[in-house]
Amino acid sequence: MTYPTIDRLDAIIVDLPTIRPHKLAMHTMQKQTLVVLRLRCSDGVEGIGEATTIGGLAYGYESPEGIKANIDAYLAPALLGLPAGNINAAMQKLDKLAKGNTFAKSGIETALLDAQGKRLGLAVSELLGGRVRDSLEVAWTLASGDTARDIAEAEHMLEIRRHRVFKLKIGANPLEQDLKHVISIKRALGERASVRVDVNQYWDESQAFRACRLLADNGIDLIEQPISRINRSGQIRLNQSSPAPIMADESIESVEDAFSLAADGAASIFALKIAKNGGPRAVLRTAQIAQAAGIALYGGTMLEGSIGTLASAHAFLTLRQLTWGTELFGPLLLTEEIVNEPPVYRDFELHVPRTPGLGLSLNEERLARFCRH
Repeated sequence: MTYPTIDRLDAIIVDLPTIRPHKLAMHTMQKQTLVVLRLRCSDGVEGIGEATTIGGLAYGYESPEGIKANIDAYLAPALLGLPAGNINAAMQKLDKLAKGNTFAKSGIETALLDAQGKRLGLAVSELLGGRVRDSLEVAWTLASGDTARDIAEAEHMLEIRRHRVFKLKIGANPLEQDLKHVISIKRALGERASVRVDVNQYWDESQAFRACRLLADNGIDLIEQPISRINRSGQIRLNQSSPAPIMADESIESVEDAFSLAADGAASIFALKIAKNGGPRAVLRTAQIAQAAGIALYGGTMLEGSIGTLASAHAFLTLRQLTWGTELFGPLLLTEEIVNEPPVYRDFELHVPRTPGLGLSLNEERLARFCRH
């Protein structure tokens, strides 16, 4: 029997416009840049993947340009000729060849899974063990920075039944200004919506102690990464004292980080991100660590486009419990699409197809239009 092999892997940088500037603590996004991967196999099957970061190098250690350069120079050549269906062997070879580079590896693992799913006629969620649900609740980030505008945006999302969970990006402004902003939005929405905050490590420990108590007293449900990931002892103290649950995000740069955080009791919720763990299969290892330790789960995002979002969704569909839902709204932030089957959002949830692979195909005309030359 002849097994299909990997013939080619191409990395393409794509720049897509967003519906509005997206304000984070460390950066304001005016567009989103994706690295789209095309994996071609000897049996004619093509798998697609995506590696997406936020704000160039403002958020993490990899940039779109760096991802493409490392794939072209190191990772793609290492895969050529390998069995296309042996994802374990391919990813183990990349782990041995290159330290870190989890964003690039995540895109490659996604493309391998997509190709294998198409080959076998199975959705990626079935390759990952089997889905236990068909849809996922999706939060929306209110990130204009303007209180009245954010309230109006949230009201509109509730009216059209697209989102009823809202996250606020804070930390860049003075503490009192941010607290006033968040509390005003929660009071306006009341019990109709869950309101959460993401600080992106911008508070010191003294600010966090006070702010976490005040936010909890005013109905905020969750506080994401309030202090630096380096301050592990501070994270432990804060997790033990905060009346609102603390979620680790930037603290989890690898599966090994997840194990260490769980052992230390440094967070009560883990944000799962395929890009930061190295792929859909890798993020499920982090989820297993959390479940064993009694830590709740949240499906995070790097604001990926449709390919990366569906890759995450297929993994999250297999989880026994996803207590805090997901944040897989990336495609909704974009004004243009490069796939023929845009993700379906309705009744507050993302609905994931059962078609083979990711359930997506590239729109060649739009890909050519938005790819960076």
